[in-house]
Amino acid sequence: MPHTYQFLLLMTVSLAMCSGCRWTSTGQNTLGVRLFQQGRYSEALQQFQVALSSDPSNPDAYYNLASTYHKMGIAQKDQQLIEQSESLYNQCLDLQPNHVDCHRGLAVLLAESGRPDSALTLLKNWAATNPAMADPRIELGRLHQEFGKPQVAEQYLDEALALNPNDYRAWTAKGQMRESAGELTQALQNYQQSLAINNMQVDLYQRVSALNVKIAQNSLSGQGNGAWTAQNGQPVAGRRY
Repeated sequence: MPHTYQFLLLMTVSLAMCSGCRWTSTGQNTLGVRLFQQGRYSEALQQFQVALSSDPSNPDAYYNLASTYHKMGIAQKDQQLIEQSESLYNQCLDLQPNHVDCHRGLAVLLAESGRPDSALTLLKNWAATNPAMADPRIELGRLHQEFGKPQVAEQYLDEALALNPNDYRAWTAKGQMRESAGELTQALQNYQQSLAINNMQVDLYQRVSALNVKIAQNSLSGQGNGAWTAQNGQPVAGRRY
């Protein structure tokens, strides 16, 4: 009995320590994200590095570091930073093979550094490994849209919705495609469908509001137009899966 009690006590202490590490890491990631959004990348890196030290098993910490080096490397055309970003993305995926933001970030990095074929191969392999998962198809759709291939993009998004009709990200991506094509009313419907599934998308509410204004203006002027600029991945404060 004493040995059993001692074993359980050690397990309890171990779990508490791990929980504390993850809690500390999340707080540091949150501060790092705030600094990143303010453009204070060096300070953000410091927070993400501390977060990784606090919890080396947290894939989001690797992703956040990778995303920051990605931003700096592309902006400064620094190959060393780009390579460091790529390595960190891959470490994130080693820990969490289906990390959506990390797949997206790495694919964008490969495309931006002159390796679009590698970006597509990465996402296609992810889709092949997870035939029942909508996320790889969504990211393939987004990437093809950014490559100027809307028909292929729509095919992938339709596949994603066939797998999961309630995937709000797929509906958002379809809305972005429609808006880019100038089909504003259809885009609005797609965005509203996304919000009906997940009403916590603050940015999408803002987009819907702006789109409503644009539709009203176009109705008065007899014109129709829409545009969308794709955004790279941003750091995350914690798990969202």
